Amino acid sequence: MTISLCMIVKDEESVLSRCLSSVSGLFDEIILVDTGSSDQTPAIARRFTDKVFSFPWQDDFSKARNFSFSRATGDYLFWLDADDVLPPPSRERFPALRALLERERPDVLFLPYDTAFGEDGTPSLTFRRERVLRRSEKAHWVGRVHECIAPFGKQLSFDLHIHHLGSRKERKDRNLRIYQKWAAEEPLSARDLFYYGRELYYHRLYPEAVARLEEALSSDGWYVNQIEACKILSLCLEEQGRLPDAECALFRSFLYGEPRASVCCELGRLFFAQKRFREAAFWYQSALSCRDHSEEGDFELPAARTLTPLLGLVCSFDALGDRERAHTFHERTEALFPDHPAVRQNRAYFSVQKSN
Repeated sequence: MTISLCMIVKDEESVLSRCLSSVSGLFDEIILVDTGSSDQTPAIARRFTDKVFSFPWQDDFSKARNFSFSRATGDYLFWLDADDVLPPPSRERFPALRALLERERPDVLFLPYDTAFGEDGTPSLTFRRERVLRRSEKAHWVGRVHECIAPFGKQLSFDLHIHHLGSRKERKDRNLRIYQKWAAEEPLSARDLFYYGRELYYHRLYPEAVARLEEALSSDGWYVNQIEACKILSLCLEEQGRLPDAECALFRSFLYGEPRASVCCELGRLFFAQKRFREAAFWYQSALSCRDHSEEGDFELPAARTLTPLLGLVCSFDALGDRERAHTFHERTEALFPDHPAVRQNRAYFSVQKSN
């Protein structure tokens, strides 16, 4: 049983060596597809593999990734981005991953993807990606941006983390330009409308973002994306000064599944900003009771179930004049996050209150 690592790269000289060094010796072959680098990326790639190919960039990530898959010969295809790494614990678990593939013969293997990190380096945002695919016609990328592979056949998960460390490369409006061109050529799926709307929000194009997100929500999309679309729609409406509509967008997310902690925290924040402190406290308390949905693919920081609502409750009860309950929630927060700047600030605040 063999595993091919497949990557597409362009102008990644600052990070490619870091990535390939982290996986050195793990794969049976490494397929590197360069989509038009003007730096030393191809030369760096050749230090690690002799299977370096060129593919003209066509404003379509799926085309490039599918080309990389087409050049692979392994039984399984494993993909990475140039700004990803396998941390040492994942290297140690790689033989166990091989054994799982050999024993279970899955079609799709999901691995955890760590994309944000705390000050101590601990992952703060993790979600699963379809990382290892059995080589077949069904292992086919779709989507010009935020590309994915529709899961097929026997699907398993395995606890081997990939760290997405990012790079300093400027990407500016690349994704937005691709979406604008794509939308002008053909109708977009609910998934792509969601990502297009999110990209418009990032670029502060709020009216157009609202229109695209409403289109996404009127389509039959994946419930996780629909919940996220409601959250981003709310932010767009808030930026336009439409606070009641922003609240409604968050409540709308409840149509697609259990309330998410991040939605409850956003409701708490909106109500607090309007000095509706009792309602704010209700939603912050609700966030503490929400389940972790990361296994379903949610993009949600764990802090939405702990730090954020606890701090919100401190502020809400203090604003209501209930210093005792505010201090109680401060103590809970302090026990979990003693060194957080907001906790230190609250510690000083309550110390002054006590002395008065």
